[in-house]
Amino acid sequence: MSINSRTPALVSIVSGGQTGADRAAIDSAMSHGFAVAGYCPKDRLAEDGVIPSRYPLEEVAGSYRARTRKNIQVSDGTVVFYRDEIDGGTALTVSLALKERVPLKLIDLGAVDVAIAAQKLCEFCEHHQIATLNVAGPRASKCPGAYSYVFDVIGRLVNGSASDHTGDNRFDQ
Repeated sequence: MSINSRTPALVSIVSGGQTGADRAAIDSAMSHGFAVAGYCPKDRLAEDGVIPSRYPLEEVAGSYRARTRKNIQVSDGTVVFYRDEIDGGTALTVSLALKERVPLKLIDLGAVDVAIAAQKLCEFCEHHQIATLNVAGPRASKCPGAYSYVFDVIGRLVNGSASDHTGDNRFDQ
């Protein structure tokens, strides 16, 4: 089962450009020639300074909250990566996705293997007919390892290697 054969509707990845999960999603999709977009805070602010111009993000007036809401609104569904508990901006994303009533997938990167996460995300996209997927999660300073995990999951998703994985369904979230 691959994203190419199962979910041909997925055409772009959206994210807000923050360090960690956001940048990993954009970097991974771009490295596979996959379309990316998204909204970032005014002045392209992130925890490490200014978001580099190589990221094709549009500035939105207002706070991180405005950026988060806009990315949710322009997407068909949102995946939120987290480790152990959901807090800070990641919790805001979950709250706003629920308020906007968009499909939401939660993946605990501390508990779910990359291959299983990619498969579950593939199934989520197929089930909800996701054309534009918003990817969110913790910033680098709050969750070491989030970047490489999200980079690998999104890479498997967009390049068609999110294969069937039969295993323990306790990881299904």
